[in-house]
Amino acid sequence: MSEPLVLAQLIAQAQNQGADLATLRGLVEQAGELAAQRALARLGLDDPQAGHDMGELRELLAAWRDARRTLWRAFLSWAGRVAAAGLLAGVAIKVGFVDLPK
Repeated sequence: MSEPLVLAQLIAQAQNQGADLATLRGLVEQAGELAAQRALARLGLDDPQAGHDMGELRELLAAWRDARRTLWRAFLSWAGRVAAAGLLAGVAIKVGFVDLPK
């Protein structure tokens, strides 16, 4: 059974037993807020600088991805040039522009 469905059933059960719906919603909201704060604290993201730190990490990750993409493109360009040079050298040898020692 999914968690939202269980939560909805528990709220309905509490409401049937006399609890006010607004009180139940407030309770659920506060419990969710507390759980989120605990999760952030466990990850070490509960300080005021956490938002700024996460922004910097995202920028660093974007820069890393750009650098990796640029390096890959440079490698492919280099490999293409080496292949073209080898092809031209092979054609030059085949045509007779270059004599190789036998």
